[in-house]
Amino acid sequence: MLRFGLALALGLFATVAVAEVPPSRPGIDAPELARLGPHGVGVRSLVLVQPGQADVLAYDAAKGAAPLKDRSLPVDIWYPATVAAGAKPVTYADTLPAEPPKPPAAFTVAGIAVRDAPPLKGAFPLVILSHGYSGTPAAMTWLAENLASKGYVVAGIHHRDPDISDGKGFPEPFLRRPLDIAFVAHELQAQAGKGALLGADVSRVALMGYSMGGYGVLTVAGASLDPAGGAAAVPGGLMKPYARGGARAGELAIPGLKAVVAIAPAGVRFKTWGPEGLAGVTAPLLIIAGDQDRTVGFPDGIKPVFDQAVHADRYMLVFENAGHGIGMSSAPAEMRDTLWDFHWFEDPAWRKDKIMAVSQHMITAFLDLQVKGEASRAAYLTTDVVVGNDSRWPSPPPASYGAFSPGGAGLTWKGFPRNGAQGLELHHRPPAP
Repeated sequence: MLRFGLALALGLFATVAVAEVPPSRPGIDAPELARLGPHGVGVRSLVLVQPGQADVLAYDAAKGAAPLKDRSLPVDIWYPATVAAGAKPVTYADTLPAEPPKPPAAFTVAGIAVRDAPPLKGAFPLVILSHGYSGTPAAMTWLAENLASKGYVVAGIHHRDPDISDGKGFPEPFLRRPLDIAFVAHELQAQAGKGALLGADVSRVALMGYSMGGYGVLTVAGASLDPAGGAAAVPGGLMKPYARGGARAGELAIPGLKAVVAIAPAGVRFKTWGPEGLAGVTAPLLIIAGDQDRTVGFPDGIKPVFDQAVHADRYMLVFENAGHGIGMSSAPAEMRDTLWDFHWFEDPAWRKDKIMAVSQHMITAFLDLQVKGEASRAAYLTTDVVVGNDSRWPSPPPASYGAFSPGGAGLTWKGFPRNGAQGLELHHRPPAP
């Protein structure tokens, strides 16, 4: 009997230990603003169709033209909602390209959102979320659900990219990312104008993108494309009308843009914008990066965005020794058996839940300040200690070991727990005159 009871207890413990925690719910050592907000979260899905778009991968050099086709874009929308007691949260399911020649790898992610829950009444800022090359919004619910609980309507686009392992497919996401983001933003703004968008206030818009999505949101935010740079590499000159000086460049602008978050943004290595292009970004900008990013580069890929977006009030949060995978959630159970699948999600040096929690905290402070106008959030972004390792814990210390730093001269950044800012850097530059 004792053996049976012990075995049962161990079995129950194992079940609890492996139960998947939704990545939108931060852990015990998360900074203050990472925690979920006061609202329940709903999720709905729709499909937006943009007619008559050039199929860049079917461009016929002999004819000098690309066939036209309607482009369907599924969009998942997370929003503040009234969630009934006992309502079952969604489990997200999707695929990512596996190591060739294997078929796509399927995975699931636990969520807190309830499918089609009644939206709260209110006017919540609209956030457009763009995933990385061959990615999916299901891998970024850590951010989408978290922000929705805090009073944002978050629209995650399924860009349906070609397989990232096939280099021939690159022109499509390079062309389509800014066009998709602008189209979805304009379409949702139009729907909200008809009273059909879940309480979104489309006069206050933020853009967030990871990797290729980071390239897309920067371009839509005003980083004009260099017509002699990356835009020239798209077959048939299909991108040149949207490049600097092009007849259609103005179509990318989004009314009401208040802030931009670019996580490990791609682009500089493609000679996409140049200093003149990046100087066109004027909305407040938060860049999140790993200084060992081997995919898009840090000194020659991400840092130039921070240096050259001179007309934006800009911040750069750096995870020291982190790589490129900082925009994805923790690896789901189905993606932990092969290194290729695992590296879609995880970082070689950092705990992934820590990366997500720090990012949730900083993004919340930034958006609340810049989009909602909550002036008190500025204290979470203001520090005279650029490198977190150089900061001091308050003395005398707070009564509780788990307390958050109050911030202040020479102290650990406001809202971080004891030792919580180690390995981090926070840079800020005001806009040039």
